[in-house]
Amino acid sequence: MGGIEFLKGHGTQNDFVLLPDPDGRLELTEARVAALCDRQRGLGADGVLRVVRSAALGEESEGEWFMDYRNADGSIAEMCGNGVRVFVRYLVDSGLVPERDFVIGTRAGDRPVRMHADGSVTVGMGPATITGTSVTVVAGKPFSGVAVNVGNPHLVSVVEDEVDELDLRDQPDFDSDVFPEGVNLEFINLLGDNALKMRVHERGVGETRSCGTGTVAAVAAALHLAGTDTGEATVDIPGGRVVVEVRRGESTLTGPAEIVARGELDEAWWAGLGA
Repeated sequence: MGGIEFLKGHGTQNDFVLLPDPDGRLELTEARVAALCDRQRGLGADGVLRVVRSAALGEESEGEWFMDYRNADGSIAEMCGNGVRVFVRYLVDSGLVPERDFVIGTRAGDRPVRMHADGSVTVGMGPATITGTSVTVVAGKPFSGVAVNVGNPHLVSVVEDEVDELDLRDQPDFDSDVFPEGVNLEFINLLGDNALKMRVHERGVGETRSCGTGTVAAVAAALHLAGTDTGEATVDIPGGRVVVEVRRGESTLTGPAEIVARGELDEAWWAGLGA
């Protein structure tokens, strides 16, 4: 066996291919990422997490390990809250990090993390910043929303009807002047005190079963609309439930992380995608 090592994992059914590449030797092209994430011609995933040392990429980080995250279409992304949890689970389970409290690097900055005894992970997500308002259109119906930056862009719309009834198979329209690099679109129902229900259409991916930064954005937006910037809530997504805490200048995300498989990619298949 001499192929390229991979693992498959998920955080609340937001699923990822992990590629251990400590020294940054893999040539991770858009074509290779897109093929890996394709559910017919590859392994199938919402994104790829390359596990690489920060120094190998020349990244300035307090953390030894850097999460090089790519969307399913091959595009580079700043941050992924569910991906961080799976990334952390791999580092701890594999013995690459002996501690349960440590820091990892991302394109959105360093993120403090904690691995709990039950396998769940808490991620310090940084500030959730309200940046304005905008509108998205789903199947011809406009929804106003709150723009939130969680290291990546989000637009959160509170929906009066059940979010389950929305048709998110196609890309909803949004204002490209407000979001020139695209945006993650969250649609939420307010379930009562400290509880939300959410669906999401992710930038560069489509609808997913969960989005970690999206759940943080959703709670921050709901708090903003309630006239505050501090609080905690559970967020139910199609893939499960997470807990989000938002404070002024900081937020945390806690949820499960699972590693479900490991194996090797065929080297000829990999090489063919680079041709």
